[in-house]
Amino acid sequence: MNFKVQPKLIIHGGAGSSLKDKGGVETVRRSLHKVVEEVYSLLMSAGSATEAVVKGCQMLEDNPCFNAGTGSVLQSDGQIRMSAALMDGTTQSFSGVINITRVQHPIDFAQVLQGSTDRVVSDYGAAELARELQVPSYNPLTDMRLQEWLQERQDNFNKTMAGVVAQKEPESNSSARRGTIGVVALDSQGNLCAGTSTGGKGFERIGRVSDSAMPAGNYATKDAAVSCTGIGEDIIDECLAPRIIVRVGDGMTLLDAMQRSFVESQENKRDLGAIALDAKGTIAWGKTSQILLAAYHDGENIGDTLEVSEQMQIGCV
Repeated sequence: MNFKVQPKLIIHGGAGSSLKDKGGVETVRRSLHKVVEEVYSLLMSAGSATEAVVKGCQMLEDNPCFNAGTGSVLQSDGQIRMSAALMDGTTQSFSGVINITRVQHPIDFAQVLQGSTDRVVSDYGAAELARELQVPSYNPLTDMRLQEWLQERQDNFNKTMAGVVAQKEPESNSSARRGTIGVVALDSQGNLCAGTSTGGKGFERIGRVSDSAMPAGNYATKDAAVSCTGIGEDIIDECLAPRIIVRVGDGMTLLDAMQRSFVESQENKRDLGAIALDAKGTIAWGKTSQILLAAYHDGENIGDTLEVSEQMQIGCV
């Protein structure tokens, strides 16, 4: 098979404080590695970066462990509203869906909108799109997320957000996690793509829009591609994904662009993380939170960031 470049892949399932225990780490590791293995196989079969990103997001949306698709958190009124975005680095085309309800794979709608003249739709527009496509109604609610919301209602919604991973956590960690999933891929033809999907932060004001359906949290060009996770408002304030990519386009290495951007984020007391790839195949990730639930395939091996616990960390493969 004639490859111009070696395909590369990195995915994430959120960022925040520590997982409950080693069992929690291993559960997340198995979930992430399974996605990496299957999606990388697609890339090695000459699948495109966009196909790989959509496939990876679908798999993560189907895993109730993560806050996207099935397993999404409930908002303050007890409803699930999901958002997703896709950006093709070759065409530099961004598309997204905001606060869509009762669908299985929000990323599918972002993919459909790649071919539309109206490439970001929300709420009623998203519902109308689902009807036009005749997508079956789907309930993404899980019992764990419902119990989480019922407990918060009893506590008058004192927490500002839900947990990134759908598992019982120590009380000291329960308000310090953020949930998003994301996939960044470089295919055999040298094309880059990034996709991000989320159920939101949980318990939020109705109508709140996350970074996941904005270029601030999901961006790609021919030079690099980035998917972000963490506090959506912090990511928006930093305009993190485009900031990193513009620096790469201006001549910085991906590692240096990540380093400078995360130092600035740390100085601004932001709580966030990101995964990235450049056109040369460099895999990078960064975080200001305690953990980043990320895994990658470097062309030879699968690795992850689950047990890197330094508060501010940049990694590169």
